[in-house]
Amino acid sequence: MGELIVLSQKIAITSNTSWYLYNFRRKTIAAMVHEGYQVFAIAPYDEYSARLADLGCKFIHVPIDAGGKYPVNDIKTFLKFCRIYFKIKPDVVLNFTPKNNIYSTLAGKLAGAACINNIAGLGVLFINENLASKLARILYRISQPLARKLFFQNEDDRQLFLKHGIAPAKITDRLPGSGADLTRFKYTAAPDDGVVRFLLIARMLYDKGIQQYVEAAAVLKANYPNTEFLLLGFLDVDNPSAVSERTMDTWVSMGNVKYLGTSDAVEDEIARVDCVVLPSYYREGVPKSLLEAGAMGKPLVTTDNVGCRETVDDGMNGFLCAPRSSQDLACKMEKIILAGHQQRLMMGQRSRDKMEREFDERVVINKYLDAIKEVLKMP
Repeated sequence: MGELIVLSQKIAITSNTSWYLYNFRRKTIAAMVHEGYQVFAIAPYDEYSARLADLGCKFIHVPIDAGGKYPVNDIKTFLKFCRIYFKIKPDVVLNFTPKNNIYSTLAGKLAGAACINNIAGLGVLFINENLASKLARILYRISQPLARKLFFQNEDDRQLFLKHGIAPAKITDRLPGSGADLTRFKYTAAPDDGVVRFLLIARMLYDKGIQQYVEAAAVLKANYPNTEFLLLGFLDVDNPSAVSERTMDTWVSMGNVKYLGTSDAVEDEIARVDCVVLPSYYREGVPKSLLEAGAMGKPLVTTDNVGCRETVDDGMNGFLCAPRSSQDLACKMEKIILAGHQQRLMMGQRSRDKMEREFDERVVINKYLDAIKEVLKMP
């Protein structure tokens, strides 16, 4: 091995939570540090911020109002990004999550940085017609053409941007979601103990199909007592679609679902179940939970919806259901129950094979490293 060449270039990587950067982008950060870049992780401070510093980058706090209820807070976020960038003078900024894509890009442009944005799903941006969504679309049209590259996680979102003239085609590119870490998320067969277990992993938002899952669980539990329906993810988050703690307590008290809270070792929870479910009607990028569950050899049930459908070859490694339909969701989950243990294992092996072919995280990391080198060469 030759001696590592230390580069002078500075790379900033931003998100609306330190949790996101640590859980979804830590290998990207580690790869940039290994390449010799000076890396700055910029996000709101939370319990994961110190762990980011342990990766060899410098953490910088920026306030972000994820709920978006107070526009003055967004102005403060933009000004804070400006102060940070004029101080550290990054050469390249990698942005993740919507508000970072907007305000960090605007600030980065003013500071002379080249921005690479990840459009990881558009949520309700092109579904709702309220004032907030309309304003967000305007801000996207202003900010995104200023980026040097826009990565999309699915073709539907890319075409939507082009259709609405939000960004020129020449700066757009595709990624296989955020990828799955195939070394961490290894094939693990579910126990053959007579109980069929389903798991939904997501922020507890109605847009993620949480209520449809709970309703489907009630129907299936009545007909198939030897089943379990589990929920894992942040509860009562700062989001208009958030499920409240009180509502979750009510659902759990009915005896059909179990809420597991959150976990830093999500692979341990996935290992115990027979199938992972995400009935989202949100405009997803490509859901990380489905990629990780697929990598562990689990059959998947998800909606025939933007971002979600990319993870399932219908009838092969899982099933697609109609969005917002608890009845169709229950029907597809019943197919998993009736398939039997060996058939579920076969479907799960197809999931693992698909993740290896299409969603290896190393592909994503290498595309980012190539993109950084590309934009650094641009005048």
